[in-house]
Amino acid sequence: MNQEKVIVIDFGGQYNQLVARRVRECNVYCEIYSYKTPIEQIKAMNPKGIILTGGPNSCYEEGAPTCTKELFELGVPVLGLCYGAQLMQHVLGGKVEKAPVREYGKTETFVDKSSALFGDVSEKTIVWMSHFDYISQVAPGFKIVAHTADCPVAAAECAEKNLYAIQFHPEVLHTQEGTKMLHNFVRGVCGCAGTWKMDAFVENTIKEIREKVGNGKVLLALSGGVDSSVAAGLLSRAIGKQLTCVFVDHGLLRKNEGDEVESVFGPEGQFDLNFIRVNAQERYYSKLAGVTEPEAKRKIIGEEFIRVFEEEAKKIGAVDFLAQGTIYPDVVESGLGGESAVIKSHHNVGGLPDFVDFKEIIEPLRDLFKDEVRKAGLELGIPEHLVFRQPFPGPGLGIRIIGEVTGDKVRIVQDADYIYREEVDKAVEAYKKENGKAPAWMPNQYFAALTNMRSVGVMGDERTYDYAVALRAVNTIDFMTAESAEIPFEVLQTVMSRIINEVRGVNRVFYDLTSKPPGTIEFE
Repeated sequence: MNQEKVIVIDFGGQYNQLVARRVRECNVYCEIYSYKTPIEQIKAMNPKGIILTGGPNSCYEEGAPTCTKELFELGVPVLGLCYGAQLMQHVLGGKVEKAPVREYGKTETFVDKSSALFGDVSEKTIVWMSHFDYISQVAPGFKIVAHTADCPVAAAECAEKNLYAIQFHPEVLHTQEGTKMLHNFVRGVCGCAGTWKMDAFVENTIKEIREKVGNGKVLLALSGGVDSSVAAGLLSRAIGKQLTCVFVDHGLLRKNEGDEVESVFGPEGQFDLNFIRVNAQERYYSKLAGVTEPEAKRKIIGEEFIRVFEEEAKKIGAVDFLAQGTIYPDVVESGLGGESAVIKSHHNVGGLPDFVDFKEIIEPLRDLFKDEVRKAGLELGIPEHLVFRQPFPGPGLGIRIIGEVTGDKVRIVQDADYIYREEVDKAVEAYKKENGKAPAWMPNQYFAALTNMRSVGVMGDERTYDYAVALRAVNTIDFMTAESAEIPFEVLQTVMSRIINEVRGVNRVFYDLTSKPPGTIEFE
């Protein structure tokens, strides 16, 4: 991609992706690279700025992640954050040592407003500190531009060389004016124009796809999720009927979801492409019969998807390109970008399936974060209900049904989930109408699951022996940690009443209060 770029050099920091996202929010393109990246490669990228992340090590210890002095002599502005700040000072002749007082959490910080980083920041501001070591002496040529009660060097700069060191984390939301500080560095110090915008991305990507594909054929597995839907939209705008989308409906989607996907991408939809819907519900239910172990269910659902897709691909014959909805966090979390430990493996990163006859792979969203994917989706005219759909696991309702999966259990959880989401959405909209903003309790993800518990109940004059439904709702920023959402009791009461009255086979409703950790957001 040919545009101005800021690069993030990762030293194993847990916030590496967040730093890159914050830079992109300044409309500046940003990528993450390991600290092991050769200096010649960094030079060749011609970055407008470089940001060094935090990390878990002490920069003065033998074997600690480091960088060469040359990095600070490229004439490119450099901003060090936490470990990155300490490393900058250490390499350039300052002193870093174990702090007499460890700082962790929100901390009142005093800044020098004459600094290019802090011109529009309050003299007294709240930042997020997280460090054992501290800069006890700044490197020659640097001056201190921020301090706290316990940290004499909360920030330092050598303005002449455009080198800046910040001990705290401006990228996290807990730093109240952190976005301003990063904007000041990226747009002010680095002089970036801010041309990285979704309309430009969509336009350029469509052009690149056309050039790459030419007259070739492209095959895409369309799940109906945000990533694959936006990939389908982009490809369709670029190459039209040269694209074939295979939508495998495994019968484990949310209520009406299969029809919603078809209404957008099918023959009556707004996109010009070849759409194949495979209704494989019974096939999946047959394979899952008698299986109760969560990982076994996941494996069956994943493998069966490959088999179904393989069968459809064979019918189509040879294609030139296989398209995937890979996004940037998939790449980073799979260990292919940055330095942080592999968080999870992703089926769509790093390997090519051997069951499809194709020449090359296309990943039009590989450089985007999830929020950017959503913006691209809106730019393409994909309906909001699809663009902003809640996260949904690959195995679908298979892991929201505890125990064996059957067609009847799928019906129960689909209906209960639909009622739950409908009532929560209704309560949120009513609050917005009355107060002009969303309620504080509004969850980031909420769904119903079916437990394997059956119990005695009374409905009318009859005893029942039916299932219990569990309601889950969480507030989260990154989905790595989550707290149970405090949905108003009257809303939960309405949901409970409707589920028991309208969903056959349910006589109890539970609300899950478990945070993550120790629980997970999903049930299995």
